[in-house]
Amino acid sequence: MVTALYFTFKIETQRADFESFLERIFQFYETLEVNKVTFLGKLFSGSKTSSKLEKILESRIYLEDNIISKTFNSSITNSLLFIDVLLFRRYLLNAKGIKKHAQLLEYLAINITYHALNSKEKNRKDEKLAQLLASSLTFINSDSKKFDDAYRQHLVVNEDEWEKRYLLDLACLTVWEDHSLEYMESEFIYGIGKDLKLDEETIRDSLSHVSYFISSHKETIPFLQEHNMAVQFYDSMSKLVNRLILRNRKRLHKELSESAELVALLSKSTISDLSKEEKKKVQSQLLDIFKSIPSLAIFLLPGGAILLPIFIKLIPKLLPSAFDENRVEKEE
Repeated sequence: MVTALYFTFKIETQRADFESFLERIFQFYETLEVNKVTFLGKLFSGSKTSSKLEKILESRIYLEDNIISKTFNSSITNSLLFIDVLLFRRYLLNAKGIKKHAQLLEYLAINITYHALNSKEKNRKDEKLAQLLASSLTFINSDSKKFDDAYRQHLVVNEDEWEKRYLLDLACLTVWEDHSLEYMESEFIYGIGKDLKLDEETIRDSLSHVSYFISSHKETIPFLQEHNMAVQFYDSMSKLVNRLILRNRKRLHKELSESAELVALLSKSTISDLSKEEKKKVQSQLLDIFKSIPSLAIFLLPGGAILLPIFIKLIPKLLPSAFDENRVEKEE
């Protein structure tokens, strides 16, 4: 990550001074407002720019052994990390509205991933991640964010070559992760490429590079040996939420038992879809509970909402008595 950021600095500024790079990259993360260092972080990192930068990067990069402290934006896989590099390049070119553009790039990346998964021949494992992405954003704020074709209009007006190639590679990686390319997937990839105003040779090259990379390194990179990377993410998130629930089982049981309406709605959500109003009620009441239990603060962090559908799915199994008392019977 540091190498990518440093050489972006070197290419765009024609300078190789590492101290200057550190100052610029720290200013960049301040602009993005992701430069918050906790009190404990300050104690252990000191005041040096390099030490503070290390703490920032630690918060941006997903590490398996520290998953509890990571947000969705860090842990959806490190493929999104290159967005930082793209944004840093824009920053060095004195572009305006960096933070707003960051939101746009994440929006495009998530939508492309979701639609690429849905372009594949229906597969129960692929659907896990697709449903997770869909339910997380629509469950929390279905009025302002949803997965439709609106994202494609932003692809058409994007003129940045680096960003266009990254978004195309992301789409190719998503459809190639099961080591095959179906007709509908190919149609989707070429459609994305056309929206990005890329020629067919560039699109073919991207597919070829991804295919070659996976086939060449699947024996040496354990992550590539799995037949489905989407389900890996879903399963790892399920284990995280499962662990959080178990650790806070007694407190959760107490909080839920005091809210019959919430338990009834959670119970109903396991057998049927909730209305928009019911979803908002669930969100509001769950967030109130999470605020009272410090170790569940991950749900309150940016992107933490992605874990809520998993939480709702797991809670009946872990707290059966609370649910049995308020069970919404499925109509025959």
